[in-house]
Amino acid sequence: MRLTRYTDYAIRVLIFLGARPGELCSIREIAEAFSISQNHLMKVVQDLAAAGFIESVRGRGGGIRISKPAESINLGRLLRHTEGLTDLLECTTCIVNRACGMPSILSEATAAFVAVFDKYTVADLVRRRPELAMLLSPAA
Repeated sequence: MRLTRYTDYAIRVLIFLGARPGELCSIREIAEAFSISQNHLMKVVQDLAAAGFIESVRGRGGGIRISKPAESINLGRLLRHTEGLTDLLECTTCIVNRACGMPSILSEATAAFVAVFDKYTVADLVRRRPELAMLLSPAA
């Protein structure tokens, strides 16, 4: 299974913010740190804020920050949100779908894939905070 760029960017945002708990950051800072499009990140950030993964503070001196401790943000939940995980293959229009065993196999495969991510949180991604902060700093 392959994750989308959208999920990739969501994970990067959470890594950046998780490495700086409580600190307000800008989308521009994140985009520059990872050398990715600020426009692409804007949609991801809005979605993450609406889903409660991050918090957005408006106005002068505003920015975004992780909304809760990194230990409480589960990666499986994030994947279910960003990927809208359903079946790996669209079987509903297939003529044999009611008699075929493939839909249940695909459902089991999806569940097994996400089960690995369910074991981890954002905290697992940012355990080496000082090194991450250095690598994501503007001087790097």
